[in-house]
This record gives sequence, C-alpha cells and structure tokens, in this order.
Amino acid sequence: MNSKSNTNLQELYTTMKRIRVFEERVAELFVRGETAGSMLHLSIGEELGPACVTKAMIDGDTFTTHHRGHGIFLARGGDPDKMMAEIAGKKDGYCKGKGGSMHIADMSLGHLGANAIVGGGIPTVVGAALSYKYLNKKNVSIAFFGDGAMQQGILYESMNMAALWKLPVVFCCINNQYGMGTKIDDAVAVKDFSLRAKSFGLECLHVNHLDAEKAYTDIREIVDNTRNNKPSFIEVECYRFYGHARKDKSPYRNEDEEIENRKLDPIAFAKENILTQNILNEEEIKSIEMTVDKEMDVSMNYAINSPLNEEAEIFTDVYDKSYTIESVDSRINNILKNK
Repeated sequence: MNSKSNTNLQELYTTMKRIRVFEERVAELFVRGETAGSMLHLSIGEELGPACVTKAMIDGDTFTTHHRGHGIFLARGGDPDKMMAEIAGKKDGYCKGKGGSMHIADMSLGHLGANAIVGGGIPTVVGAALSYKYLNKKNVSIAFFGDGAMQQGILYESMNMAALWKLPVVFCCINNQYGMGTKIDDAVAVKDFSLRAKSFGLECLHVNHLDAEKAYTDIREIVDNTRNNKPSFIEVECYRFYGHARKDKSPYRNEDEEIENRKLDPIAFAKENILTQNILNEEEIKSIEMTVDKEMDVSMNYAINSPLNEEAEIFTDVYDKSYTIESVDSRINNILKNK
C-alpha cells in the first residue's frame, strides 16, 4: 500500500460503503418479512452527501433528518444494530421499536429526530442554533431534507429567521431528482435552488459531482463558516437508484434512465480514485468491503433476534413519568377539595 496520509478518501469510501450495505440489508430484512411496515425509504445512490456533511460536524453539533435518513444517522455514528432493530420494530431499537424507520432519534449523538412530514424537521434546527448563539457555542445545527421539501413554506420561514437572526444553521438539500414519483423537472420552474437560498442572504454551495474528497473539502469550509453565525445552504445532487420506498418499482421512470443514471455512483467513483492514487490496492479494498458486509449481517441478525416489546410498552414514553394515573387522580382530588 502506498497510502497518502493527507487524504480523507479511504474514510469517506468506508462510510459510503457502510451506508450502501446497511440499506441493502434493510431491503433484505423487508423481503424476509421482518420489518415493521413497508414504508422503507432507502438512500442507495445518495451516500456522498451524508458521508461528507457528517464528517464536517464536531461534538455538540445537532441535526434533523427526513424520512430517507438511515444513511445520515449511520454516518454520524448511529449504532447499526440498534438502527436495524428499530426498523424491525423490536425492543432493542433506538426507540424500542416504536419510532420505526422514519422516526429514529438519539439526543446523545445530536440527532434531534427524523420526521416523515416533508420539511417537518427543518424548523427544529433553528431553535437549536438559537441556543448555540445565545450560549456563545461554536456549534451548528443541520437540517437534512430532500428536493421535495424545497416546495414547502416552512423551509423559507426557517431560512428567513436563520438569516435575520444570523444563526449557525446549515440547510442541506439532498436532491435525488424525484419527489416520490414526480421528477424535479415537473415540479419546479427554476432548478437552481441556490438562487432561492441566496435571496434570503444564505451562503451557498452546490455539489453536482461524484468527487467525495472535493465535496468534503468544500462542505467543511462552508460548515466552518456557519459556526461564525453565517447560515448556509448546501445542495448535493445525486440519483435515487430505486423507487420512493421499498415496494415502489418506480413505473414513472424508464429503464434506460435508470441504467444510465446508476452510473453516477459515488462509491464506484471513490473506489476508482483510491486505486488510481495508490491509496489502497484491490486486496485492501476487498478487506474493507468484507468487514462492512460482516458488520451489517450481524446487525440484520441482531434485529431479527431482538425480542418484541410487551403490549404495555405502547403506554410508556408518552407522558412525563411523574404523571402516573395515581398522581393525576390525587392532584384532581386536591383541586376539588380546595374549591
């Protein structure tokens, strides 16, 4: 191996590969009938954005994701065992199986929650960033969303507030070209989303290539600038390799389009660069791939073998623990007595 110590490519490749294989195992989990529901939104083909943006984050940064957020959380340090168990609706999942694929959260990793509502998680980061500015912290809060959210009013309200108050917010659009079954060409008149963000005074970055190392360098720069209370907007273009959800066979796309656009594979591009630059050889890359395969096989089996919750579990984590039936009855009685 003739490794280049100043490159991030090996780490980025590994992260992207972990995302890809995790999503493949989620699909397999569904085929086995082991998932909690069928609305599983895979991010295969979108790995570059999550890998590069999360690598630019530091301890104390927070983020929200959309319904297609498995890869983002995994790249930020999510435990694949607990993630897979959550997707399976099992007791050992992040939210004890009650959140499922679209509502995973982990405050300890700064994950303020995934949201199945298009654009629903965006305003949360404005509140988080306001606290950072108030407390004089050099942290950012990042909202990840798809191109479909670019048509939501809440995004523009949030952009305006972040710009007006000069908050350390990053709005990150993972543009996979489709909002469910609607191609972006049929949804927007002007496809340059940066023009919208610039109108609010945000600093903008448009990543429309497959070079993960260059993307990371540019993303790191704009994220670091955001730490100085300069809100920003990042658009990462990619192609969603499969349908909107696991059961969607994408009849709205023709086969030629899919074949051609699946060539836009950031993982294959990174692998070729690693070999060309003599960072790793074929055998070393194969070792990484085998390690990732084994890791995700373990996670899938962990989810399958994780127990289901007792039925009573549905009533936990709903109210403050101090508000038991007995305590509420007691408070009501005291109120009535004092009338």
